[in-house]
Amino acid sequence: MIYAMQRETVFEELKEIIKQIKPSLDFSNVNEDSQLVRDLGLDSLTILLLSLAIETKFGFKFEGNPKFLTVREVLDYIAANTTR
Repeated sequence: MIYAMQRETVFEELKEIIKQIKPSLDFSNVNEDSQLVRDLGLDSLTILLLSLAIETKFGFKFEGNPKFLTVREVLDYIAANTTR
């Protein structure tokens, strides 16, 4: 499980991944409650790219087909599936 300081690091790393996928996004208001589709403007292709980049960065494979609505849900999944 990741702790608060580590969670902030993981959040920053996640934002970097999203910046690579969607460089035009304004990150000034992105927080854990930001919705992937509504607030970040991700679509099915960019969510797939995000998933692949997360698997590579954090060293695990997604089980099944998780449906994430918010950044918090992505962070929680990373926390539950990584030993960092």
